[in-house]
Parts: sequence; structure tokens; C-alpha cells
Amino acid sequence: MYDPLHDRLPGENEPYPRSYWASVSGKPEETLSHLASDITTDVLIIGAGYTGLSCAYHLAKYHQINPIVVEANQTAWGCSGRNAGFVLKSSGRKPYSQMLSEWGEEVMRGIYDEMCEGVATVNSLIEQGIDCDKQENGYIKVAHKPSEFTKLKEAAKLQQQMFGYDIEVMSQQELALNYMDDKNAFGAIRYRDGFGVNPLKLAWGYQKLAQRAGARIYTGTPVIDWGESARSSQNQVIYTPKATITAKKIVIATNGYTPKGFHVLTNRRTLPVLSQIIVTEPLTQEQLRACNLLTSNVVMDTRALKYYYRKLPDNRILFGGRGAISGKQAKDPYYAKRLLSVLKTSFPSLHDIRYQFAWSGWICMSLDDLPHVYQNKSETVFYSMGYCGSGVSFSVQAGKRMAEKVAEKSVPNLPLYNQALPEFPLAPMRRIGQWGYFQYGKIKDKWF
Repeated sequence: MYDPLHDRLPGENEPYPRSYWASVSGKPEETLSHLASDITTDVLIIGAGYTGLSCAYHLAKYHQINPIVVEANQTAWGCSGRNAGFVLKSSGRKPYSQMLSEWGEEVMRGIYDEMCEGVATVNSLIEQGIDCDKQENGYIKVAHKPSEFTKLKEAAKLQQQMFGYDIEVMSQQELALNYMDDKNAFGAIRYRDGFGVNPLKLAWGYQKLAQRAGARIYTGTPVIDWGESARSSQNQVIYTPKATITAKKIVIATNGYTPKGFHVLTNRRTLPVLSQIIVTEPLTQEQLRACNLLTSNVVMDTRALKYYYRKLPDNRILFGGRGAISGKQAKDPYYAKRLLSVLKTSFPSLHDIRYQFAWSGWICMSLDDLPHVYQNKSETVFYSMGYCGSGVSFSVQAGKRMAEKVAEKSVPNLPLYNQALPEFPLAPMRRIGQWGYFQYGKIKDKWF
């Protein structure tokens, strides 16, 4: 499997992975082709995932800038088409309480408002006619042990006080009676505004909106080299297998799939981490009753090494968690089997259930647990990265803010937008640090 820490190219026109989403989504309405002749543009966007498509749409729709988008493989071939489809009012892993102590209330509330606007932006785009199998609203965060339920209740109280957030607190018994009888849950809190979607269909919807607004998108067009125009040092030249692109401004929207050594602006600043997902065979009505699985709300637990799941429209269960450490190990069936075994501890009545789909994808971790939208000093190269596994909604907001930066408009004065991604210390050893964190997480989740 392509590994961003080792490989300099993500492939060329590679097909979608054999995921559940690829199997049920059909095909996008528009047929895209590779770039076959040299072209000049004001703005080039590299990557046709949520970030790049959102940036393209907002540039064309609201700033009268019609960009070119190039994608190495297929639209949403990376994490945008492989994720679990959780649209949440969050991004990154940094708690609001830590933001409050580090930056003060005004900045903390500003970041919260951006996360809220991310969900609102997604909803506004869906309402333009995107068929993405949107499910009922609700995000349930379950405590994986009693002490975590106490922490969840404290977090709910704090968020209610700070933001007026409408949060339902449920005991173990209330959760089992009204939502699902998860044997690994010791209580939960429920937010009323998260929801699940088909992430690949969502991306195809963004693609259609961006094209209608005036963006041009080319798939099967990887970037193989990067230089400056001999005619103008202010222009960037991008080389693809069959054509060159000369652009005044370039947006890097590759997130966890950014190749090794891609650009000095992003080198050493992210850690791509594999997330593994399985989807079971459809559950019978008897199996659903045995689990009392009444909800299609998205669910996540409180572990350091989190598990997450949701019931899909065809009564399958999607279940996810951490995957392998390197791309070479990604296809080892151990990781899918491990998820299935954990799923069965949550719902013991499903002891005979099998999975029919298993795949993995790279999420993008940042050192400070926050995403960043930033640019070089000359404001000719921009990036947005570091969603830390919860970027389905915020990546779209980030694309919107990046479009504003490219169009030389003001954006909120927040660390998300005015600070660069911090470099990882001892960056060549990031995988060793990741392995160490996984060992720590195992111990913490079991004993502390």
C-alpha cells in the first residue's frame, strides 16, 4: 500500500480500494480525464478530496477565480473516500479546556465557532442536492469504563456552560434501553448535531458543485516535479506525466496522502497514521433485536486508541479503529480480524457475524493536535492539513478559509489560520514514536 513517509508518488490513475463505499456508490455523474496538454492558471489545487474540492468551489463561486484541480488517482481516492462518514462538530484532538488555558476564552470560542460553521457548511452544500445517504442526527460518545463516564459528565457540564451545548447524559442502562446494548459501554453522552453520510458520494457531490461553479478537475494526473517558471520567478511550474502547469498560486490539499519530500512548506510537519475499517454482512432483524441496536447515530468511545461504529442504511455495522503502522503491513488480515473481535465483545450476540469489507486509509496527525491552514511568506503556496481523524466537516471549512486566503481576503485571527504546522522533532523517527504511543495507549485504555 502507498506509504506517504516512504513513497514519492501515490500512483497514477489507481482505482478506488475495495471498500464498502466504492461497492454501493455507483459512479459519479461526470467523467473526468487526465491532463494531456500544457496549461496556465491563476490557481492550481493539488488533491481532489474534501479540502481541494471545497477550496475550488468557494474560489469559483464566491471569488470569481476558476482554479485547476489535479488528482493523482480518482476524486476522493484518499481519506475523503475511505473514512467512516462521521460529520462532527470537531477537528483535531486538542480539548477545549486546553485551548482555554493556553489561548484564553476569545480564541477558544473562535475555534469552537469555526467547528460549528464546518458542520453548517457541509449541510449547506448537501442541501444543494447532494445525495450522500445522510442518516439521522446524533453523535454518541460512550465511556469504555466507569471512570471515563465521570469524565464525560464533567466535559458535558463544561461544554453546556461554555457553549450552551445541548448534550444528553445517559447511564449505562439508559443507553442500552434507548440506543444500543453495547456491553463495553458504561454510560454515554449524546450530541444532537453529528450524523453519518456516505463519504464517497459526498465528495462526488462536492466535485459536481465545483465544476458547475467553474473549476476544472483532472484525475489520473499526479505531480511528479515542482519548479519555477523561467519567464517569471513569481510563477510556479508543476510537472505531471503528460503536461506542465504554470500557476501563480498553488494549494496543497493532500493532507495524509502528501508524498515524501513533496514541498519544503509541509515536510516533517505531519504524521500519516493508518485507520482500519470493516463493514459486516447485513444484520437480520433478530440480530438487531438481540443487540437492541435502535440507532443510526454515529458512535465513538473514550479510549486513547479509539473505536468507532455506526449502523448503515442496509443494517450492516461499520466498525473502525487504528490500523497497521506502515503501508507494508496494511493488508495484513490481522487488523480487520482484531476489529471484528472487539465488535463481538460489544455485541456478544453477534458471535457468528462476519465482515464483508475491510480497508484502511491514512489520516493526518499534527504535533499540536490541531489542523492548520497556512502559506509561505510570498503567499504563493498554501496548505491545509492535520485534521487528526475528524476532518469530514472541518476540511470543508478549511477549504473555504483557504479560498479566502488565496483570494487575499481576511480570515479569523486564530491559531488554525495564523500559525504553521509545527515540525515534528526527530521527524525521521515519527513511526517509532507512533509505535510507542500505541503501546502507551494499550496500557492506558486497560489500566488507567
